Order: sequence, then structure tokens, then C-alpha cells
Amino acid sequence: MKLARWRDRLTQQEDLNFLLTNRVPRLALTRFMGWYSRIEQPWLTRISVAVWRLFTDLDLSEAEPPARGYRSLRDVFTRRLKPGMRPVDTTPSALVSPCDAIVGAFGPVTRGMALQAKGMDYRIAELFGDATRAAPYLNGSYLTLRLTSAMYHRFHAPGDLRIERVTHIAGDTWNVNPIALKRVERLFCRNVRAAVECTLPDGTPMALVPVAAILVASLRLHALDLTLRPGHPGPHRFDDVHRDHARGEEMGWFEQGSTIIVFLPPGVSLRAGLEVGQRIRMGEAIARLPSADGDE
Repeated sequence: MKLARWRDRLTQQEDLNFLLTNRVPRLALTRFMGWYSRIEQPWLTRISVAVWRLFTDLDLSEAEPPARGYRSLRDVFTRRLKPGMRPVDTTPSALVSPCDAIVGAFGPVTRGMALQAKGMDYRIAELFGDATRAAPYLNGSYLTLRLTSAMYHRFHAPGDLRIERVTHIAGDTWNVNPIALKRVERLFCRNVRAAVECTLPDGTPMALVPVAAILVASLRLHALDLTLRPGHPGPHRFDDVHRDHARGEEMGWFEQGSTIIVFLPPGVSLRAGLEVGQRIRMGEAIARLPSADGDE
């Protein structure tokens, strides 16, 4: 009986969370948050950060504050870290996490499908917006990395790579927390997202798909020198980008927390020991290239 009551209480709390963060005018609230986060009033920023800390584990001790201090919430969201705070794995065959995150679903891409949450899957062709773009990752693997609102929001290159193409796909801004992922079918395929297609020095393809969420739908990509927003008028497909990044080099940022899904082709294996719910930091190994057997 006690277990049943505990389960009922948990379900009620999850239902309330889902209601408060999804059954609202999501795009309107997201646009409002984009406007509010850019207000440059240090006193308002201090108050907002204080409220933020009541609900999250926001920790700015690792950050390198701007010379002028945090003048807006956007300054806090997009903060840089002090040098050396995220050591990058230097093993030649390693691919590293592009961001600080909580590990979500991961595993093989089977019959063109990836797992969103237990019992919920989606077609990766729909996520990429084009079956041709998704083709290199059929029979490969994927890893979902979820950033919370309090985390470091910049993301970095998992290895030495070249960005070949970026496709920005318009959509909704559902919450991407585990509660929503269990309730909304094909959620990642519904939200605003960008498919960032890359190649490694030996020609091996890999892709990062940053997915937006409620209150955060703006994505900065240095390769485009552009911030992609929900109302971005176009273009939405950027071919022949050809921007090189070294392993660990900053590629851009979210203007709050969200999700990055990493796609790997057959032959590139995810790191053993990954677990759903595990916290991982930018620079930690997440996968190994076939040459791993030759590493010391």
C-alpha cells in the first residue's frame, strides 16, 4: 500500500510538472525569455539569478565572469569557464563529450530508429529532416546528452573535425526533460533543431543534433557566424560550410539548457560503462574510433 501511494504521488508530481512546463504557450514564453534574458540591468540579473538558484544547483564558481560582470541573464547562460576547468581526453582514438550533460538514451540505431525514452522511439531520418542525411548513421549508434538550465551551455568539438553542412529545422519548443520524453511521441522530431554534419580527418562521418526546448530555442554556431532563433527567416540549409575545429574547441552555445544528440557511424563504438542518468563533463571520452585497439 505504501509503495502504491508513493507511486501515485510521484505520478501526480510528474503530471503537474508536465502541465506547468508544456500546456502553456511554449513559443510565446520562449520568445519572452529571449527578450528578458537580454535586458542589461545588473540589479535585475542579480535578482533573477537568486530566484534561479532556489530551483536549481546553479554554480558559477567555475565560470570566468565577463570583465564588466554579469549584466544580463544571457551573460550567465552563455558564461565561459576558467581555463583548465574541463580537461580534454587526449587519447588519439577517443571522441569526447561536446558538453556538460546528463546521459539520456543511447545505443544502436536499429531499423532507422533511435530511442527517446523507454517505449518511445523515433526515425532518425525525420530528426535530420532528410533520409539521405541520416543514412551514414543507419546501423550506427547514438547518445543523447541533456543539459539542465544550470549547466555550462557552450558546446565543443568531440574530435578534430570539419563541419560540412548545417540544416536548421523549425518546430516547437516542448520541454525535453525525462517527464516530457515519456509522454510526447517523437518529441525531438517536433522541436526546433539543427543537424550539424561533420567529418573526422580520415573521412569518418559524425553528426551533432542540438535540440531546442521551452525557454531556449536560440543556437549560436561559430561556423555560420550566426545565431539561429525560432523565427529565423532563412536560409535553413547551409551547404559547403567547411569549418575546421580542433578537439575541444568551442563550436557555439545554447542560450540556456537543452539537448545534443550525437550520431556515430558503424565501426565507432560508444564508451563502455555509460549509464542513463550519469553526469558527464565536456572533454570526457564518450566513444572510441576503430584504432582504439592500438592505443596504449
